[in-house]
Amino acid sequence: MLPYVNNRNDLNYLIGEMIAELNVGHAYVNGGDKPAPERLQTGLLGAKLVRDGSGYYKVSEILKGQNWNSSLRSPLTEVGVNVKEGDFILSIDGKSTQNMNDIYAALLGKAGKPVELAVNSVSTAEGSRKVIVTPIANEADLYYYKWVQHNIAYVNEKTNGEVGYIHIPDMGPTGLNEFAKYFYPQLAKKALIIDDRGNGGGNVSPMIIERLRREITRSNMARNVEVPGHTPRQMMLGPTVMLINQYSASDGDLFPYAYKKHQMGTVIGMRTWGGVVGIRGSLPFIDGMDLRKPEFASYSADESEWIIEGTGVEPDIMVDNDPAQEYKGVDAQLDKAIEVILEEMKDYKGVPPIPVPPDKSK
Repeated sequence: MLPYVNNRNDLNYLIGEMIAELNVGHAYVNGGDKPAPERLQTGLLGAKLVRDGSGYYKVSEILKGQNWNSSLRSPLTEVGVNVKEGDFILSIDGKSTQNMNDIYAALLGKAGKPVELAVNSVSTAEGSRKVIVTPIANEADLYYYKWVQHNIAYVNEKTNGEVGYIHIPDMGPTGLNEFAKYFYPQLAKKALIIDDRGNGGGNVSPMIIERLRREITRSNMARNVEVPGHTPRQMMLGPTVMLINQYSASDGDLFPYAYKKHQMGTVIGMRTWGGVVGIRGSLPFIDGMDLRKPEFASYSADESEWIIEGTGVEPDIMVDNDPAQEYKGVDAQLDKAIEVILEEMKDYKGVPPIPVPPDKSK
């Protein structure tokens, strides 16, 4: 096949085919000395834009984001911009959008660079105003933030505010931060839905499992405090359920495995990816190629049996989301999790009430 190798991508494909264990979850080859064409980043406004009958583009939805966080900056919501849903973008850097075939052609190469927009609440130039915005290169984080916030609000609505929701996107720094960001503020709730779907893996699942496995040792009261506390603190007292799917991968496989092994709650969704033979860094190839060889495997602590690799973790309750319905906002897996957690909450007791003060005269 070597005579047919035209560039490094072809060679990487051949090397990949020659890796001995093609059926192992972590066996990669990529990179190396190859041309890297310059990419022009299209500027994005953190919004959905639709063509209006007038020819201009209308802002149909603005992704809210969190502008104090650089990765969640939403350009149209920044201070002084004041663009609202339903407003029209009449021009970009002085060029009318009315006859543009595609508004994004005017934003090509504009990511991270100031752009002047003429905007108006109606589709006419009269009464319009000009604002300066700095488009972003990627809206993925904004859409992810929107999805998480929607799920939190949806679970709150369906459970009368009594159940929390956390999505853990990976088992690295981002996933650990997301867990900490949403776990502690929701500890006043009675139960918790933990969403492991689409988890990209990493290595911090033991830390999260350890936190979720905390058990109450004693209850506490204090003078002038009506609501009793408990030790240890920072733990979820009530029941939990976990959501998984076929994109729960690597340490995202190991997470529900531990959750099931320790009988922490019900697992709902679809069988996980099934790739838990781990990797370390690449060998030092002279041209910078990255090759990951499988090095770590897990087997059962109870019996000498290989686990998870090639099979994944089975849910206790199988629910498959219909992609068309999911696109419309119907999440059957989340709905099932809400149904199950509400049923399990019927046995929730919480911290015992403060007992009658002891009789010190005896």
